[in-house]
Amino acid sequence: MQVPVKPVSRWDVVVPLGIIGTVLMMVLPVPAALLDVLLSFSVALAVGIFLTALFIEEALEFSAFPAFVLIATLLRLSLNVATTRRILLHGAEGPSAAGHVVEAFGRFVVEGNILVGLVVFLILAVINFVVITKGAGRVAEVAARFTLDAMPGKQMAIDAELASGTMDADTARRRRKDLEREADFFGAMDGASKFVHGDAIAGLLIAAINLIGGLLLGLSSGMDIAQAGETFSVLSVGDALSTQIPALLISSAAGIVVTRSATREPLGRAFAGQLLGRQRPVMMTAGIMTLLAAVPGMPAFPCLLLAGALVLASRALSRKEAAAAVAGTATTGLPGGLDRKRTPNEEVEAALGLETLTLEVGYELVGVVDSTRGGTLLDRVASLRQQLARELGIVMPPVHVGDNLQLKPGGYRLLVLGTEIGHGHCRAGRLLAVDPSGMSPALDGERTTDPTFGMPAWWIVARDKELAEALGYTVVDHATILATHLGELLRANAHRLLGRQEVQHLLEVLGRTAPKLVDDVVPGIIPLGDLVRVLRNLVKESVSVRDLRTILESLAEFSAQTKDVEQLSELVRERLSLQITARFRGADNQVPAMTLEPALEDVLRRSLRDIAAGTGGALDPAMLRGLVTNAERAVGTFHAQGATPLLVTPPDLRRYVRAIFEWRVQQLSVVSFREIEPTAQLRVIERLGPSHAP
Repeated sequence: MQVPVKPVSRWDVVVPLGIIGTVLMMVLPVPAALLDVLLSFSVALAVGIFLTALFIEEALEFSAFPAFVLIATLLRLSLNVATTRRILLHGAEGPSAAGHVVEAFGRFVVEGNILVGLVVFLILAVINFVVITKGAGRVAEVAARFTLDAMPGKQMAIDAELASGTMDADTARRRRKDLEREADFFGAMDGASKFVHGDAIAGLLIAAINLIGGLLLGLSSGMDIAQAGETFSVLSVGDALSTQIPALLISSAAGIVVTRSATREPLGRAFAGQLLGRQRPVMMTAGIMTLLAAVPGMPAFPCLLLAGALVLASRALSRKEAAAAVAGTATTGLPGGLDRKRTPNEEVEAALGLETLTLEVGYELVGVVDSTRGGTLLDRVASLRQQLARELGIVMPPVHVGDNLQLKPGGYRLLVLGTEIGHGHCRAGRLLAVDPSGMSPALDGERTTDPTFGMPAWWIVARDKELAEALGYTVVDHATILATHLGELLRANAHRLLGRQEVQHLLEVLGRTAPKLVDDVVPGIIPLGDLVRVLRNLVKESVSVRDLRTILESLAEFSAQTKDVEQLSELVRERLSLQITARFRGADNQVPAMTLEPALEDVLRRSLRDIAAGTGGALDPAMLRGLVTNAERAVGTFHAQGATPLLVTPPDLRRYVRAIFEWRVQQLSVVSFREIEPTAQLRVIERLGPSHAP
């Protein structure tokens, strides 16, 4: 497969060449005129980065900031080296030896007073190094640590919203990507702060080298000490200020970026809205400034001017907020117009909507769902969907979880397309102690039944948990009860959730690796509707359809023999024999099972022939009751031996036998001999025959 090549932008060439040129400036001589251009560009770059940091709403909008800090720092250091070379080699020629930008900063910015220039430079260096750089570095370090620590919780929150249906898969994928970018960004900012810190130290050292080295070279070239001091002081101060001001802007930009993560809006808008937007503090400040104007000796005009400006700004913002509130009330206050009054037709259409899966809980179980109150059910539901995808090969739709005041306080129920398929009840403040053996001693509590498997259980208080576990009970909390019951209900009703849309999604996934197979089989050989029915038949008996490739190849082969969906399902099951056998095979390579006696097989075959001929064929009800009773007893034997209940029949009787036990002994799996791998050893635990009927 050929990887698509992205078109090359001119910036893909300009930026690398510029970085290489910046590095070469450290070793190659640079003319004074080019130094003026590059120093001006350094100032412009610093101003642009600073203003960009002011106007972004979120830190990730300027995700390339750490790289810009490195490039800007490298540029300033290269310019420092280049100007130092010019100062030391050509400083005796006059103050313009390193370019007019350096001369301008050395003469006009500090008005020709070299001592003032040195003091200003030292003050700027201290501000940059001690205050801004150190503070921004500490904030970046803490932000990186907190961001990394919060990542697992944020990822779990995304999974919970995805499982509850409040977020689709694309949104979850985008939020996970943003979360990764946020962690990478703050980690990079922690390192970028070290660049700024080192740049501030380098500025101090380079200024000292220029001043001392220039004086020594000036004296050695014949200049007197006064002339050398004036010339090289102008050059050293000019060079220091021309690079220190961009460094100060970059340091300030770094501090703004790492300290604005919670504002979510441009800094100017946050300043106006959060500082001036509250009328009471602003008016109190204006009053205090008015009182200061009345203090003897204080200049009244600046204080009164500032007080008046605060009053005008506060009133202007108040009028703007009032107008926005009125406009919001007239149109809509929520995204998408959710709070506007619906028309009668919209109300009817809204009532028609149905969630595929809905879990309703009483108000006592809301804490089990709400993650902010320590609830873990949403995380368990997300894990359950992944587990069912691995077991059955289908993607369960998101579970919409909500409260229902019509339920009992501790009640819950699961609905599929608005129809209830299961319900249960939990006791507030109690744990459920389940007795798997059915023979454990009684506990101090309320006797009940496990809602999932119908086993005997007790509602006990939390302090009796250790005692119950010591007596052989399995103690579970409310979240575990709901998750376990939900999982069993979804397994039993998975075939109801498998429709054309879900099967089409499975075909799209397979089409990424086997497009030719999908295109040839569906709908060329088998219609999509028939494929849905085949997959439903398999999932209904807990046969995974994860190996969709083998299923489609089997259908392509057997569709020439028959078009009957039920018969195709049986043939596909035989092709999946390895997978089916793996469900029941033990560590000793044995498959514990029960079989039918030959006499019962003859009875069932005669019944099938009579049914096909239309001459009756219904089995004796007493015989059916006897078979069901003995099958239930055999299921208990399987559980006692730690094996999965299994009945193996001849291929021609499997569907018929499955229909007999489908609703009466749901835990019993029925497979044919052709669905058991020849390499597995069949260990017969019991045989069912007509003699078992009362």
